[in-house]
Amino acid sequence: MGVPSDEVVQIRLADAAGDPAVVTVSCPDKTGLGCDLCRVVLLFGLSVVKGDMSTDGRWCYIVLWVLPRRGWPVPVPWDLLKDRLLQLCPVAAPFGFDTADLAAAGLQDAAPPAPRLFLLKLYCFDRMGLLHDVTRVLCDLEFTIRRVKVSTTPDGTVLDLFFITDARELLHTKSRREEAYDKLESVLGDSLASCEIDPATEDMLSCPQACASLTPAVMEQMFNTENCW
Repeated sequence: MGVPSDEVVQIRLADAAGDPAVVTVSCPDKTGLGCDLCRVVLLFGLSVVKGDMSTDGRWCYIVLWVLPRRGWPVPVPWDLLKDRLLQLCPVAAPFGFDTADLAAAGLQDAAPPAPRLFLLKLYCFDRMGLLHDVTRVLCDLEFTIRRVKVSTTPDGTVLDLFFITDARELLHTKSRREEAYDKLESVLGDSLASCEIDPATEDMLSCPQACASLTPAVMEQMFNTENCW
């Protein structure tokens, strides 16, 4: 196992090529924590080659030995991975208090609210690797993709609908949306024709066609019969 520390999440990188990195988590226990941690590790392009988990019912100590998956297209952003894992860990109670004490005193943290859902609408000119590049940008921005719908017109233009949540919970702000627009534009270049981010609802997930409207100018360009075969 790893070496105990006051730090909630530790990542020790491999000493030599081919050796696994070691991810150590020490925090209050909760149902499903191990599953949540492994899911995030997998989303970052890593494979868990060995694991060690122990708990006394209140506190847990988890060690994961991980290796980058073969063929993963981008380097592992270790600092971002550490932040994501830290967000999953429950906060320790103040010294001298347990969960029952906090609940009785009315000091126990309420369950965090569900992250706000947003709809990212991308109107692009199709090309090889377009969807890969978009998902990589969204990952770098710390967005979580809830669902994707891709529609392609006969002339090779694409309307992509991404239902996303923001790990920073700042996507309602103009500066955060502009950061996303700038990043997408810098990566997609001339392939990007239009980009919009608006609040969404869970109901939209079941009927994305109802919220797929773009600005009139974009719609006219997208469905102009002169551009069709």
